[in-house]
Amino acid sequence: MSSTIDIDLIAAALKGERSKLVHQLNELGADESGDLNGEVDYGDAFADAAAATAERTEVIGLVDTLKLRLHDVDAALAKVNAGTYGRCDSCGKPIDATRLAYRPESRFCIDCKSRR
Repeated sequence: MSSTIDIDLIAAALKGERSKLVHQLNELGADESGDLNGEVDYGDAFADAAAATAERTEVIGLVDTLKLRLHDVDAALAKVNAGTYGRCDSCGKPIDATRLAYRPESRFCIDCKSRR
Protein backbone atom coordinates (compact mmCIF):
# COMPACT_ATOMS: atom_id res chain seq x y z
CA MET A 1 0.00 0.00 0.00
CA SER A 2 1.17 3.46 -0.88
CA SER A 3 0.85 6.28 1.63
CA THR A 4 2.17 9.31 -0.27
CA ILE A 5 -0.43 11.82 -1.41
CA ASP A 6 0.44 14.68 -3.76
CA ILE A 7 -2.21 17.08 -2.45
CA ASP A 8 -1.64 19.62 -5.24
CA LEU A 9 -2.17 16.94 -7.88
CA ILE A 10 -5.27 15.68 -6.07
CA ALA A 11 -6.70 19.21 -5.74
CA ALA A 12 -6.13 19.82 -9.45
CA ALA A 13 -7.83 16.54 -10.34
CA LEU A 14 -10.79 17.36 -8.09
CA LYS A 15 -11.15 20.83 -9.60
CA GLY A 16 -11.03 19.34 -13.09
CA GLU A 17 -13.65 16.75 -12.17
CA ARG A 18 -15.83 19.46 -10.65
CA SER A 19 -15.63 21.51 -13.83
CA LYS A 20 -16.53 18.46 -15.93
CA LEU A 21 -19.52 17.60 -13.73
CA VAL A 22 -20.85 21.18 -13.80
CA HIS A 23 -20.50 21.18 -17.59
CA GLN A 24 -22.41 17.89 -17.84
CA LEU A 25 -25.17 19.25 -15.60
CA ASN A 26 -25.42 22.36 -17.77
CA GLU A 27 -25.65 20.22 -20.90
CA LEU A 28 -28.62 18.42 -19.33
CA GLY A 29 -30.29 21.76 -18.58
CA ALA A 30 -29.53 21.81 -14.85
CA ASP A 31 -27.58 24.15 -12.60
CA GLU A 32 -25.01 23.10 -9.99
CA SER A 33 -27.73 22.36 -7.44
CA GLY A 34 -29.33 19.92 -9.88
CA ASP A 35 -32.37 22.07 -10.51
CA LEU A 36 -33.57 21.82 -14.09
CA ASN A 37 -33.72 25.27 -15.62
CA GLY A 38 -35.82 24.54 -18.72
CA GLU A 39 -39.42 23.76 -19.38
CA VAL A 40 -40.37 20.48 -21.03
CA ASP A 41 -42.73 20.77 -23.98
CA TYR A 42 -45.05 17.76 -23.74
CA GLY A 43 -46.60 18.30 -27.18
CA ASP A 44 -50.22 17.78 -28.15
CA ALA A 45 -50.50 14.00 -28.44
CA PHE A 46 -50.47 11.46 -25.62
CA ALA A 47 -47.61 9.55 -27.27
CA ASP A 48 -45.55 12.74 -27.38
CA ALA A 49 -46.32 13.40 -23.72
CA ALA A 50 -45.29 9.85 -22.80
CA ALA A 51 -42.02 10.17 -24.71
CA ALA A 52 -41.32 13.56 -23.14
CA THR A 53 -42.06 12.18 -19.68
CA ALA A 54 -39.77 9.20 -20.24
CA GLU A 55 -37.00 11.49 -21.48
CA ARG A 56 -37.46 13.86 -18.54
CA THR A 57 -37.32 10.91 -16.11
CA GLU A 58 -34.05 9.77 -17.69
CA VAL A 59 -32.60 13.29 -17.51
CA ILE A 60 -33.61 13.60 -13.85
CA GLY A 61 -31.85 10.30 -13.09
CA LEU A 62 -28.68 11.47 -14.81
CA VAL A 63 -28.84 14.83 -13.04
CA ASP A 64 -29.26 13.11 -9.67
CA THR A 65 -26.20 10.92 -10.32
CA LEU A 66 -24.09 13.90 -11.38
CA LYS A 67 -25.31 15.92 -8.40
CA LEU A 68 -24.20 13.18 -5.98
CA ARG A 69 -20.77 12.99 -7.64
CA LEU A 70 -20.47 16.79 -7.49
CA HIS A 71 -21.34 16.68 -3.78
CA ASP A 72 -18.56 14.11 -3.18
CA VAL A 73 -16.06 16.22 -5.15
CA ASP A 74 -17.02 19.37 -3.24
CA ALA A 75 -16.68 17.49 0.07
CA ALA A 76 -13.21 16.28 -0.95
CA LEU A 77 -12.18 19.82 -1.93
CA ALA A 78 -13.42 21.09 1.44
CA LYS A 79 -11.26 18.44 3.14
CA VAL A 80 -8.25 19.54 1.06
CA ASN A 81 -8.83 23.13 2.20
CA ALA A 82 -9.30 22.05 5.82
CA GLY A 83 -6.18 19.88 5.79
CA THR A 84 -8.16 16.70 6.55
CA TYR A 85 -8.09 15.15 3.07
CA GLY A 86 -7.27 11.45 2.82
CA ARG A 87 -8.92 10.23 6.02
CA CYS A 88 -11.78 7.73 6.05
CA ASP A 89 -15.12 9.25 7.05
CA SER A 90 -16.00 6.06 8.92
CA CYS A 91 -12.90 4.86 10.79
CA GLY A 92 -10.64 7.90 10.50
CA LYS A 93 -7.70 5.89 9.17
CA PRO A 94 -5.76 7.12 6.14
CA ILE A 95 -7.19 6.15 2.75
CA ASP A 96 -4.60 4.45 0.56
CA ALA A 97 -2.99 6.87 -1.91
CA THR A 98 -3.59 4.45 -4.79
CA ARG A 99 -7.33 4.55 -4.11
CA LEU A 100 -7.26 8.35 -3.89
CA ALA A 101 -5.30 8.58 -7.13
CA TYR A 102 -7.94 6.45 -8.86
CA ARG A 103 -10.94 8.07 -7.17
CA PRO A 104 -9.86 11.33 -5.49
CA GLU A 105 -13.32 11.99 -4.06
CA SER A 106 -13.25 8.74 -2.04
CA ARG A 107 -14.71 9.19 1.42
CA PHE A 108 -13.97 5.73 2.79
CA CYS A 109 -10.99 3.42 2.99
CA ILE A 110 -11.36 0.18 1.07
CA ASP A 111 -12.21 -1.83 4.21
CA CYS A 112 -15.03 0.50 5.27
CA LYS A 113 -16.33 0.81 1.71
CA SER A 114 -16.41 -3.00 1.43
CA ARG A 115 -18.54 -3.20 4.58
CA ARG A 116 -21.08 -0.71 3.23
